[in-house]
Amino acid sequence: MYRFTIRENEAGQRFDKYLHKLLPKAPSSFFYKMLRKKNIVLNGKKAQGNEKLCIGDDISLFLSEETFTGFSEGKTLAPSYEQAYHQLKGIEVLLENNQIVLVNKPSGILSQKAKPEDLSLNEWLIGYLLKKGIVTEESLLTYKPSICNRLDRNTSGLVICAKSLSGSQEMNRLIAERRVRKFYRLFVKGQITGEKTLEGYLRKDESRNKVTISKKETNDKDSYIKTRYYPIQNLSDITLLEVELITGKTHQIRAHLASQGHPLLGDYKYGDKDFNLNYKKKYGITSQLLHAYRLEFPVMSEPFQDLDKKTIIAEEPEIFRLLCEKNR
Repeated sequence: MYRFTIRENEAGQRFDKYLHKLLPKAPSSFFYKMLRKKNIVLNGKKAQGNEKLCIGDDISLFLSEETFTGFSEGKTLAPSYEQAYHQLKGIEVLLENNQIVLVNKPSGILSQKAKPEDLSLNEWLIGYLLKKGIVTEESLLTYKPSICNRLDRNTSGLVICAKSLSGSQEMNRLIAERRVRKFYRLFVKGQITGEKTLEGYLRKDESRNKVTISKKETNDKDSYIKTRYYPIQNLSDITLLEVELITGKTHQIRAHLASQGHPLLGDYKYGDKDFNLNYKKKYGITSQLLHAYRLEFPVMSEPFQDLDKKTIIAEEPEIFRLLCEKNR
């Protein structure tokens, strides 16, 4: 017999979906047969499979070791999670509750792996939760904690990470509804003296991983975008901006500002090569200085009451302070 107890990070999902995650190689017909014959039971009773799981629910599978092993994926990837936790340095936990972890991600770390061998913030998160005993290798079979908002490798700052299924569902809903306000800090070429709201349409070229901006929609592949910015400090030939990302599309901030003649400092994809090379020579800047600086949460209720109308700030990297001092 195999027995499992539902934890907070697994609660809220349907029983049959949980079983498919636990035994991913088993067909649906197998589960329906085992439920009907009471070889799989919920809280000691016969179940249909459409029940919503709650914290503390007891699941028993009266299956042979050969059957269970044959339908499971075998070992988890715990070693890679532990490796990411120990190797990825500088990730700072800013707020944590039972549902989510808010972290400050340094530049240079992937949010999600691009290749199977990559180590990313996702793996670091699971390694962190394994270390604290919040998740177990067993629980990872049915729910893997993950990030809710992705930052490019060379973008630093605030990332929302979900510890539980309910946390993931709620945060992703709020982000999709644009109810979490997201603000970035960055340097752009030239002088900007006033607040401005930019609107337009973005199209992504998947083959080049690059986007283009237009003022009008040209076909159904174009995505509407909206970006608002506020100058924080005018310096010698650059401006420190705070940008509110009202819609959230790939490379939106970088491409939108470049289309206005104010490319991001250090951005070689959309920026000014000679301008960037000058700052690389002087300060060693090799990628865009883009930092996810602030999150503002809406009215929240249980179990997210500690985020109710809360503002979370991740202080800028040291290079921001240095540039402000040297370029007055």
